[in-house]
This record gives sequence, structure tokens and C-alpha cells, in this order.
Amino acid sequence: MKPRLLRSFAGKSLPTIYHWNRAAGPFVASFVVPVSNFGSSGVLPVGSKQGMSPWGNYDMAGNVKEWIWNEAGSGKRYALGGAWDEPNYMFIDPDAQSPFLRASNIGFRCVKYIEPNSIPKVVTDPITITRRNLTKEKPASDEVFKAYRGLYSYDKLPLSATVEPFGVDEEDWKAEKITYKASYGDERAITYLFLPKKGKPPFQTVIIFPGSNALDLRRFSFDTVVPLDAILRSGRAVLYPVYKSTFERGDGMESDIANMSSTWRDHVIMWVKDASRAIDYAETRPELDHAKLAFYGFSWGAVMGPFVTAVEPRIKVGIFALGGLDFQESLAEANAINFLPRVKQPVLMLNGRYDFFYPLESSQEPFFHWLGSGTPVILFPSTI
Repeated sequence: MKPRLLRSFAGKSLPTIYHWNRAAGPFVASFVVPVSNFGSSGVLPVGSKQGMSPWGNYDMAGNVKEWIWNEAGSGKRYALGGAWDEPNYMFIDPDAQSPFLRASNIGFRCVKYIEPNSIPKVVTDPITITRRNLTKEKPASDEVFKAYRGLYSYDKLPLSATVEPFGVDEEDWKAEKITYKASYGDERAITYLFLPKKGKPPFQTVIIFPGSNALDLRRFSFDTVVPLDAILRSGRAVLYPVYKSTFERGDGMESDIANMSSTWRDHVIMWVKDASRAIDYAETRPELDHAKLAFYGFSWGAVMGPFVTAVEPRIKVGIFALGGLDFQESLAEANAINFLPRVKQPVLMLNGRYDFFYPLESSQEPFFHWLGSGTPVILFPSTI
């Protein structure tokens, strides 16, 4: 039912993007998301979970995402909140789809304004996002990139690692928590190592870079959107660094949106160094195959993929899931376009054809175009 017909028929309407965000309370996402219906097996009756907004509204995070009144341009309308089968960061990330889409994970809730005539027209107007043309960007020369690359180097001092069991051993794997000296500052970095019980060492190893939900969580989570269980059951080991700002290493950085600040640049450098330092540790473990190391980046991790794989020749293959080029500008030494041509490993891209955050033509394809890999592949699984 169209929004105006809904208002005429029921005396209610779809909420505007402003009213929905006010009611949902995304500023308390770190409290609401963990107790909401993300990562389950399907839609639940309203109120089944404890995920409640500051104003007493249930299920605005997870369960089904909800249609919004405002248009997003190109005939699309916003659908917010994230669904049960989506990454939990979708509670705070925007999405927009064709209003003719009839998906089982999209629903709606109505709003009835006490004084509808007092609402300014501007709040119901379309909200379009201006995005720069990434196809016009040019990577830095090899000589200039060499200077950028130097910022990612570090002294390989002794790790001074400590190892302790993590959690309860599963049927197919066991896990360890490792801490060691970081490559910057006077910090202890953290990595979780998952070792399969099937197969014969030395194990091929996959290093993980998670989605942006890791920036909101203050305790390590066995991320359901990254297929750790499938990787481990295949007989491969998983190396999961706790990158600066994520999980236990939170430092106030809670956004994965690039910007022109030195703070953002410095964090990109630290994130890449965290991956490199985890590989340093992996090389001390005889049960890991040091010559067969893969990188798996999901969403934000896929966006960071070019930085890590361009800097790290020890990584032999890259998998970038649901990523693309950022439309936001960043300093040149933290701009993915300067790193993509230097990615020489084989790369598999897994993308969504209708991704609103990283659109196919304007973000994914430029990302793919600039890859320096001789055999990059891009796939569009039907489930994405």
C-alpha cells in the first residue's frame, strides 16, 4: 500500500526517517543490538526479544527492517533497522530498496502524529546522498606510493606472547586467546586462534577482518556473519586479530566511515599493522602453514582488504565480501585507490547486486577495476 493510501485508509502513515531514528534510539545500539533478533533462524513475534528502544519500542533493531516514508532517489525508499538475517550493524546503517520489493525480511510499522499539520514538509522530502565519481580517481605513482607504504612499516620486536585457552572446546575445533606486544605504542595486542580438530597440520590459515559491528562491541564475539565454522570444518585454522578500536581494544573510534582526519589515517595504519603483527605471531606456530595464508574481510573488513593485502605479501589470496570503495574522501596515504593496484594476490569478491551502501556500478566496479590482481573474480550470490 502506498504511503498516502495508507494514511487515507488507516489514519496512519509510515514514519519519516527522522521520526523513526528518534524512536529507535540508534545511539544506544551497543545495548539494544545484543538482545535483539539478529542472527536467529527467522522472524519472531513482537516482543519476543528484550531489544527495546529508549522509548519502549520493541524490535526496531533486527526481526524485520521497516519501510520509511522518505524516498532515497532513483525510485527507492529507505528500509531501516536491519533484519534477522542481516549483519547487526544494519541497525545503524542506511538501506534503500525499490518499494516494489516484496521480501520476507522487510515489514513496516505505522505512526500516528498527534498534530500532523504541524510537521514541516521538509521532513517528508526525499533524502538523496551525493556521491563522488570514483571512476575519475587516479592512483598514486609507484614512487609516491613507496612513501605511503613506509608509514605501514614497523620494527619487529620480540612478541613476548602469552597463550591461554578461550571458551569451551567445540566438537570440531579449539580456541586460544593470545596476547603479545603490539607494533605501536606501549600496548598489548590480542589475537584469537581457532584450530580445527580435523585434518593434519600444518593447517592452511585464514586471517579475519570483521564488519563494523566489531567497533560497537566491547567483548570478543564469535561473529555469525563471518563463516568461521565453515572454515574450521574444512580443516583450516582461523586467525582473528582484535584490531585497534574493536572488541576489548575499544578507544572511542566507533565508525568505519572514512574521513580526511589524521586520526582516521592513523587508525587505518594501526589496523594494517595489527594484521601484520598477527601474522608475525602465526609464524611462530609450527602447526600453521606459513606459506598458505588467506585474508577474509567482511564489509568493513573487505574495504580494508586492499590495505592489508597490498602491504602484506605473506598473504597469498584475498576474499573480500560485501565491500567496495568508500565515497568519503580520506588522506592519500589511507586511500584505498592508491593500494588497490598494488594488490597482486588472486582475489575473490563476493558482493550484493543491490547493495545500497556500496552500489554495483559506482563503488564495486571501480574497486574491481583498480585491483592489481591478475585474476580477480566478482560473484553475486543469490542470498546477498
